[in-house]
Amino acid sequence: MQMDAGLDTGPVLKQARTRISDDDDAASLHDRLAELGAGLIVETLADVEASRAVAVSQPKLGITYARKIDKRETRIDWSRPATELERVVRAFRPAPGASTLAAGVELKIWRVRMVDGPPLAPGEVTDGLVVGCGEGALEILELQRAGGRRLGASDFLRGHPLPAVARFE
Repeated sequence: MQMDAGLDTGPVLKQARTRISDDDDAASLHDRLAELGAGLIVETLADVEASRAVAVSQPKLGITYARKIDKRETRIDWSRPATELERVVRAFRPAPGASTLAAGVELKIWRVRMVDGPPLAPGEVTDGLVVGCGEGALEILELQRAGGRRLGASDFLRGHPLPAVARFE
């Protein structure tokens, strides 16, 4: 991109697309984009040097500023659909990490998967760490208690059993 007076608004010299797969998270996407960008910069510099580079203006409409993520945004809102929350967990992995509260204790949620199961209220937790969402349910596969290590669900439950009626906030 060429520089101009705005923030990331100058003409684009080269761009590429990449698919975001169902198992991508922020880290895997970052690494793939870094590799893709490295190749593009080499191609673009060669095009600039050979006077082949063509600058294309960016559209003026539909542009938004992506502000810094606030810690409150990482809290999982269990009233949202499971499909959306599964993406939230992947988007915040590895940093800053998605979180929830269980009996006032903060938990980082690292890996989840959508599951079919009994109807659960949003935030209601069953054995095996299946949590009800606004639509559907998520099974928590990996999580971490504040100050603790990342653990698989079964290891976590051995050291931190949940009460019979558990609810995530």
